[in-house]
Amino acid sequence: MKKKLLATIVQYLFFAALAAFFVWLSLKDMDRENWVKLKDALHRANYWLLVPVLLLLLASHWVRALRWRQLIEPLGHKPSRINLFLGVMIGYFVNVGAPRLGEVVKCTVLARYEKVPADKLVGTIVAERAFDVLCLLLVFGLTLIFQFDVIHSLTADKFNALFQNASGQISYLKILALLGGLVVLFLIIRFLLRRFGHINLVQKIKGIAVNIWHGLTSVKGVKNKPLFFVYTISIWVLYLLSTWFGFFAISETRHLSIVDALSVLAMGSVGMIVSPGGIGAYALLVEKTVAFYGVAGNPYGEALGWLLWFGQLLSFIVFGVTSFILLPRVNRRKYEATTNYSTENT
Repeated sequence: MKKKLLATIVQYLFFAALAAFFVWLSLKDMDRENWVKLKDALHRANYWLLVPVLLLLLASHWVRALRWRQLIEPLGHKPSRINLFLGVMIGYFVNVGAPRLGEVVKCTVLARYEKVPADKLVGTIVAERAFDVLCLLLVFGLTLIFQFDVIHSLTADKFNALFQNASGQISYLKILALLGGLVVLFLIIRFLLRRFGHINLVQKIKGIAVNIWHGLTSVKGVKNKPLFFVYTISIWVLYLLSTWFGFFAISETRHLSIVDALSVLAMGSVGMIVSPGGIGAYALLVEKTVAFYGVAGNPYGEALGWLLWFGQLLSFIVFGVTSFILLPRVNRRKYEATTNYSTENT
């Protein structure tokens, strides 16, 4: 018990240190002049535009709850939409302070109020995360397609040097060497996974890969598969729209298009993954991304990153606390309504 408690404490200390590191990394290059510009940009920001951002995020969470319901139905349960939604919001709120614990809490909430065994819900969480990973990869792919000119103009020199010889012509020897290196790397990784399969870290990596695969294939049990994919796409479209609306809050980023929002969404999502609640990492990656489109990353990209992150944090806190308050009341009314109906029939 003490070892488990100690491991939990170390884990959360690590997450706190990681968040502090990304905050420092995000702000370390800010000189006095840029600090003044950052404060001015945030002071001039139109915070009323956070309202549609919050509403779009709220809609995405509602759709996520509907999608989760589809994954639960094959288990023989049909929980109410409102309980699912409130559970999702409570999970997000808990994740702000305790990363990954939110998934456990929302399963516990559903187990309590809908009598769905929590252990059965674990598979649905894995399925959700698997499709989120797939959608994030799709967003990166769309970014490469729609932003190819921007990415190519920024990386052309480096890639040309990688595949050209001293005379400036394409070096097929370099291309073959690169392909050979990738094949060797694949074989080495495969050998290491087999040779050291008994090590905990390797087993965890294998477990993650297997869980993602099982999550993706679990959609076979969903009754209305087209609707499931509509929900999945809708979640990310709403994320994209909320990001785009956030651009209009700061005058220096208003010219960015919804296509530009694709790359910000992709990199911002990575930031939300690598740091607890996206603290520091989200703003840093948004700053570096919008710099591709002629926006001064320091301070205006920084201002946009912190503003978008704050909008998400605000949605988690406001809707999460509200869900904590509403959940017992909604279910008490539902219980009273059921009791009155049974009494009247009797």
